[in-house]
Amino acid sequence: TMVDPNGNESSATYFILIGLPGLEKAQFWLAFPLCSLYLIAVLGNLTVIYIVRTEHSLHEPMYIFLCMLSGLDILISTSSMPRMMAIFWFNSTTIQFDACLLQMFAIHSLSGMESTVLLAMAFDRYVAICHPLHHATVLTLPRVTKIGMAAVVRGTALMAPLPIFIKRLPFCRSNILSHSYCLHQDVMKLACADIRVNIIYGLIVIISAIGLDSLLISLSYLLILKTVLGLTREAQAKAFGTCVSHVCAVFIFYVPFIGLSMVHRFGKQHDSLLPIIMANTYLLVPPVLNPIVYGVKTKEIRQHIFRLFHVTTHTSDP
Repeated sequence: TMVDPNGNESSATYFILIGLPGLEKAQFWLAFPLCSLYLIAVLGNLTVIYIVRTEHSLHEPMYIFLCMLSGLDILISTSSMPRMMAIFWFNSTTIQFDACLLQMFAIHSLSGMESTVLLAMAFDRYVAICHPLHHATVLTLPRVTKIGMAAVVRGTALMAPLPIFIKRLPFCRSNILSHSYCLHQDVMKLACADIRVNIIYGLIVIISAIGLDSLLISLSYLLILKTVLGLTREAQAKAFGTCVSHVCAVFIFYVPFIGLSMVHRFGKQHDSLLPIIMANTYLLVPPVLNPIVYGVKTKEIRQHIFRLFHVTTHTSDP
């Protein structure tokens, strides 16, 4: 519900997305590099999916999880970037309440799914390095598929209460959101009712998903490090080489996410550009960088990319 000028509550019908406050005149031109990055993200991740899908030698758990990560990256960037382009290019700042709710649900649930896939990838590296003889029996293709389905169910289930907690709120003060798309932290601040339930719900989701996943990923790499230190130099280099791409993907995803959450919960300036820039970075940079990181650091992916684009290479690095 919204509160009209006379103090009466009425149904919320729309919100206003302001894009980049203070940079309204520059938004039109800033949209071009942002759109280019979005296209790079989509094409890069589609290339990874195509290569893994068509090359039978890559039908292994690590690459299947990478396909899942690429698919989620496309969906996450697509859930926000086209809307952002409409704001910057056409000044289309109005978003209907239900559309805002849907976008909010999509962004948060897809982020939860991506966190789960990153955890699954860490588990795959743990089994492959610490228990290599059991890797083929522990991570079978049917089991990998079930893990992917579990990621979808978990991300959806964690966000299932979100529409209920938002629809129960009466909105007043303003209907202007400080981001280029809808986020739970941003929307609930416009409510003129007690939002403690929403705050507690948000903290529970972050702790049970992002917090738990990052803790388990850290634990898996501590165990991997303990195992790797007991190997020969050559074996150490090979083991670390298989983990570098995933470690980069973990930092690329979690650092902006945790930083944005901290700024929203403890930041004092509501109209600051910092959380807005961080939010745009969080949704766009991982989809752009992940296929680049895996393309550069993973020999098998790199070779198939060269082959796909008919590029010859004479490198002999592992």
